[in-house]
Amino acid sequence: MPDIHIHREHHLGFKEARKVAFAWAEKAEEKFDMECTYEEGDTEDLLTFSRSGVKGTLLVDGHQFEMKAQLGFLFGAFKDRIEAEIGEQLDALLNAPHPAAKKATADKKKSAEAAAAKPEGKAASAKPAAKSAAKAKKA
Repeated sequence: MPDIHIHREHHLGFKEARKVAFAWAEKAEEKFDMECTYEEGDTEDLLTFSRSGVKGTLLVDGHQFEMKAQLGFLFGAFKDRIEAEIGEQLDALLNAPHPAAKKATADKKKSAEAAAAKPEGKAASAKPAAKSAAKAKKA
């Protein structure tokens, strides 16, 4: 039986990784008619998926996704294509903007804007800020 093994590291944290796994399960059910079962744990979750000719698991934790699947004889002929498509879908979900990432980016942007709005020394105009930015570029 041909096997598929896909491993992806991530920096989403466990809660966001769980959301990605749920999204992948929904797509697998819709697109591939998979039957998915999701078991939540304290430090890792286990998604089990199956359909005629395919069965596997997706292990999810705060740092990685680990997918293992077994393909039946008929699907075995398409192993490379199936593995590539699953990898692309998982990569797309991992690279999609996530609410926590958006919030962190927005917080950083707000902090940068607030820092830029604070006056430097006695002169509180845009020109000194532009000069200090020019000095920073030269240094």
